Amino acid sequence: MRKFDLNIEKILENWETFHAIRELIANALDEQLLTNTKEVQILKNGNSWTIRDFGRGLKYTHLTQNENQEKLSNSSVIGKFGIGLKDALATFDRNGIKVNAKSKHSQITIAKSQKEGFNDILTLHAIIDEPKEINFVGTEFELIGVSDNDIEAAKNLFLKFSGEKVIESTKQGQVVKKKGKNGNIYINGVKVAEEENFLFSYNITILNASIKKALNRERTNVGRSAYTESVKKILLTCQSKEVAEILAKDLTNINMGTAHDELTWIDVQEHSVKILNQQGKYLFVTSSEAMQHPDMIDQARNSGHEIITIPENLKYKIQGSTDFSGNPIVDIGQFVENYNNSYDFTFIDPNKLSNKEKAIYELTSKIIELFGGQPYKVKSIKISSTMRKDFFGDVETLGCWDGKTSSIVLSRETLTSIADYSGTLIHELTHAKTGQDDVTREFETSLTKILGQLCERILEQIGSENKNSSTQTGSTWLQKLIGN
Repeated sequence: MRKFDLNIEKILENWETFHAIRELIANALDEQLLTNTKEVQILKNGNSWTIRDFGRGLKYTHLTQNENQEKLSNSSVIGKFGIGLKDALATFDRNGIKVNAKSKHSQITIAKSQKEGFNDILTLHAIIDEPKEINFVGTEFELIGVSDNDIEAAKNLFLKFSGEKVIESTKQGQVVKKKGKNGNIYINGVKVAEEENFLFSYNITILNASIKKALNRERTNVGRSAYTESVKKILLTCQSKEVAEILAKDLTNINMGTAHDELTWIDVQEHSVKILNQQGKYLFVTSSEAMQHPDMIDQARNSGHEIITIPENLKYKIQGSTDFSGNPIVDIGQFVENYNNSYDFTFIDPNKLSNKEKAIYELTSKIIELFGGQPYKVKSIKISSTMRKDFFGDVETLGCWDGKTSSIVLSRETLTSIADYSGTLIHELTHAKTGQDDVTREFETSLTKILGQLCERILEQIGSENKNSSTQTGSTWLQKLIGN
């Protein structure tokens, strides 16, 4: 039998028994990872609990290390400091827990003994005995005097035993579906913090400088500032639909002030939208847009889109952007464009129009002449018995500029009068000429200018006709063409 002074200068008085058990489990899990051996066992035997790995076996020299170089060189293991085991043994002694450790190298227990050269000072020693089983595989710690609650509390500090499910793994870490109300922050599988208002739990596997600085030997009280950037990076490298859908669902709570903290990060909001847009049929609208355009929302639902309500600031962030596959994000503007591009008109052969409709349709070239000529983009003027909806207006669409076919399409209903037909045609000619949308200042300015030029031409024509006839007015020739 040999005595080995553990030389513990500072005892962690705030550690409870489950903290010490955590250190034994962490060491066992690290050994399993480093040696690629079978699963760690945590078993109850009568009035004691055992924690066992199947690695290389504990040596008394492991009690001398301040930092474990093997662990320092492996970013996936839990331990780094090499003194967690001594802290654990001191905590067990303070709480009256009996410890027996065995491996093929030795049998180790702990006891208070006189410090060498100072008979009046008692310090904690490891008592080293020869191994009882020289072929024993791994290391086994037997703990006598710990409660089932202590074991359960220790196990709950590990993602592996917490019952929380990993949803997605990324190169930065893992997104974990939380089991209870609070989100947990794990570092390499060990819990270091709790978050009351997090949507997920997270397991950080890439440690930045902030985390390394904050991760003290106690592995507790790691502040949010240390891991915020790591959590963001995990979320921003996610690609799964499940994570994106959970984030998107919580987006709807922003306006009510009940969203979780991850949704305060605009880049995370945008990322979730891009994932969803890539993986399904979604329409992203603000609450005000949904109220203003109920017909559009109904059309979107009927065509298989799921409606996702987003905050106003996110609306401008995603406007005109694409997802990770290069597809446009389907906001309200993109949905209308997609709808317009996919709509199939029911075109009518001009020869099948009624006599009155045909007479008005035959005025097309004259109206275009009055307009100032046919824009080069316009290849044809067509009549349709069906028209796509104008989601931004309060009236039925009577005409549209269809850029896909370079055509102006007018509703058959416009052929009931010259005023309706010519007015709608001029409106759509202006769209084709300017490329501007309705309800924009640019379009209104262009339309006003064109109407002024049109009136100028008509008045010039009336003046010219009056020189040739004192009785014929500028509208008489139009009326004669249709027999009125």
